[in-house]
Amino acid sequence: MTFTTVDYVVFFGFYASVVAFALWKSRGERTSADYFLGGRSLPWWLIGISIVAANISTEQMVGMAGQGAGGTGLAVSLWQLTGTVGVVLIAFTLLPRLLRSGIYTIPEFLEYRYNTAARSIMAIATVLIYVAVLVTAVLYSGGLVIHTVFGLQLTTGIWILAVVAALYTTWGGLKAVAWADLFQGLTLLAGGMLVFFLGLHAVGGWESFTTVNAEKLHMILPADHPDLPWTGVVSGMWIVILYYCGLNQFIVQRNLAARTLRDGQLGVIFAGALWLLVPFAIVMPGIMAGQLFGEQLAKPDQAYPMMIRELVPAGLRGFMLAAIAGAIVSTLASMINSASTVFTMDVYHRLLDRRASQMRLVVVGRIVTVVAVVVGALLAPRLADPAFGGVFAFIQNFQGYIWPGVVAAFVVGLLVPQAPGSAGVAALVGGPAIYHLFQVFAPQKHFLVQVALTFNLVVAVMGLITFIRPLVEPRVLPVREDLDVRTSPIVRIVGGAVIAATVVLVYVFR
Repeated sequence: MTFTTVDYVVFFGFYASVVAFALWKSRGERTSADYFLGGRSLPWWLIGISIVAANISTEQMVGMAGQGAGGTGLAVSLWQLTGTVGVVLIAFTLLPRLLRSGIYTIPEFLEYRYNTAARSIMAIATVLIYVAVLVTAVLYSGGLVIHTVFGLQLTTGIWILAVVAALYTTWGGLKAVAWADLFQGLTLLAGGMLVFFLGLHAVGGWESFTTVNAEKLHMILPADHPDLPWTGVVSGMWIVILYYCGLNQFIVQRNLAARTLRDGQLGVIFAGALWLLVPFAIVMPGIMAGQLFGEQLAKPDQAYPMMIRELVPAGLRGFMLAAIAGAIVSTLASMINSASTVFTMDVYHRLLDRRASQMRLVVVGRIVTVVAVVVGALLAPRLADPAFGGVFAFIQNFQGYIWPGVVAAFVVGLLVPQAPGSAGVAALVGGPAIYHLFQVFAPQKHFLVQVALTFNLVVAVMGLITFIRPLVEPRVLPVREDLDVRTSPIVRIVGGAVIAATVVLVYVFR
């Protein structure tokens, strides 16, 4: 792919503006609340766009589009569409409780509900998963896109992305990330829809596309489907969505930074509405790539990069490069910022230095940010090994070690006031252990079924512990009085409309 002068001007002008604006908006970060939670001042529209930018990256542009081109087809969109329903329900239920507690991190909530051990276990597991799995996967998939589209070496592309993300994240924390996401998220969505319309034109229009790919344009797949059976969707996907949308630090951190409960709720609902574009902006272009360039695709993960390389005309390539880089950098920045937050507040401040000053916490956060990026960049090239089965499968399978136990700890902890601290610890330790047994001894079961079975077994263990040693008095959770308010009617109306739109979309492509 060759670039014109206009392409270079668009790309470098875009990123110079984004980084400069993000650094300016995040100036004067002096306390941990400023650095890790943006001073708890984010409005709903910034929260929504920032969540989308954090969520949609090259693991979607590469992984989901690749599965769309392969055997899963449009059904892979269910991850985002189920997430849309999930975030609306979480906005009404879990989010108010988290915001009212005034916490910095999700693990912190577990200390209030259970004990210090539960908080520490989840914190350490979260940092390990973020750095070794998520940051690594985003860097690899981003490097793969740059390598496929622009011809740079994979390792070179990985380090370029790592340095750019670390630059403004280390300086400005969450506020810098959120304001950069405002531009990067909008560019990402616009770029994705551009590829959709260019692809639709290349395949001969909507009627031609739907006729040729009729078998791939179904949301609901048979129970024996190897990639995404409906049984796995029904039994296990809700556990994943509850964790990802409600208990996942790099998503929820934006909500914890909301200036009001209404802003936090409308923010996640707005993000859910924007996720409705994913089938069109990411998955369908992957299906189109299979139709247009099937024989040229050495592996499905090349589908989206191939669409960009072959279809985007000169003059718009700088814009698409900005969209790709924005998708990568925004997600990467969010993950390393959240890993830094969890380590600094839940490990360093809670376990190592309870008297640390606000400035020291900010310094530690910046150091951890740099370390997380370096470790991820060193690990990322290893994902080129075919044994990992593609970047999307890698992320899903390895996160299965954290999903069931964490969700069980929160669900039982919130619904059963008598559950003791030992039950929470058992969930966080037992979840990974039981899931690993399924991975070793029942690999033929879809990982979502493994997640569901693990969750049920963990809940049973927690129930037994609670029956034997229940709490005499339920633990009292902290409350921020300014956020201890009811959900406004407009939030309920908007949330209901978003769920209705999601149901219609799934029904049309059932």
